[in-house]
Amino acid sequence: MKVLQIQSPGNFEILEVDPPIPGPGQVLLKVLAVTTCPHWDMHIFDGQPMFPGVPLSYPYTLGQPGHEGCGEVVCCGEGVTEYHPGQRVCMWRDSGHHVQGCYAEYVVKEAWELVPIPDDARPENWAPLELAMCVSVHIQLAEKLDLVQGRSVAVSGLGPAGLICIQLLRCGGAASVAGIDPNPMRRRLALQAGADRVIDPSDPSFASLPKRGQKGCFDTAFDCAGNPKAVSAAMKMTSSLVVLFAVQREPYIFTPDLWGGLMLAGAQPHTREGALYARDRILSGGLDLSLVVSEVMPLEDYSRAIELLKSQQALKVAFIP
Repeated sequence: MKVLQIQSPGNFEILEVDPPIPGPGQVLLKVLAVTTCPHWDMHIFDGQPMFPGVPLSYPYTLGQPGHEGCGEVVCCGEGVTEYHPGQRVCMWRDSGHHVQGCYAEYVVKEAWELVPIPDDARPENWAPLELAMCVSVHIQLAEKLDLVQGRSVAVSGLGPAGLICIQLLRCGGAASVAGIDPNPMRRRLALQAGADRVIDPSDPSFASLPKRGQKGCFDTAFDCAGNPKAVSAAMKMTSSLVVLFAVQREPYIFTPDLWGGLMLAGAQPHTREGALYARDRILSGGLDLSLVVSEVMPLEDYSRAIELLKSQQALKVAFIP
């Protein structure tokens, strides 16, 4: 089978290897589509750890960092009865970068890491379900705190996660949703995703938006940018809850004026329940993952895909192995 391997920073090869064999509790999948997880791909391809301080070694694991995949069941290992050959599924979690990833024609997954999807599902538009799961568990937290339905919500950072977040907030009955990003293309996409308004943080008027304690400030904010300035602005403009979704690489400063009543929520555990939550909203028409897939190309074009991600000309790239 064909599989991508990053040999060293900035260099990859397409190799031919034997397909993996599923063991007990596992499923062999033909990968129909796999989407980039932009920061994973850009960091690993450039020789930088995704999380600060985590050591990297090359050649990188076969098929990694591909982990957002849609596939078709080829065969099942011993004890797997819930799936059958020909059935379409999505992978709802990253199995870890110590095992073969999805930048390959075939991949083995644990049966419990999969969720069934319709047989007529368009693979490239379902492959990002794993990201939708990641966003969903944070939306579910805010819903448990009664800070989505009927609330004024801001989403900072309008990349793939931010655009999914906007759609899920709409599904959850948010009274209004504002999208914040300096990129005009992403602001336009946010309006397509259902944002009531979009805001350019580089515009001088951004500084005059209502602050905590003032009429018109946001009830809830989701940070999908991971930028300390963006997080600081979100905390100052939000009355109740700031959800820190983006990977944190620098310290965020919680100033004394924020102490009275503002809650911060960090990364939430990934769950199959969150994946089913996202899947149900796709099936109901409230969530459209095609909005975050900018390009479709073969694995051989991997380096071109990385350049499109770096230049923000693409949100996600889908590969058809």
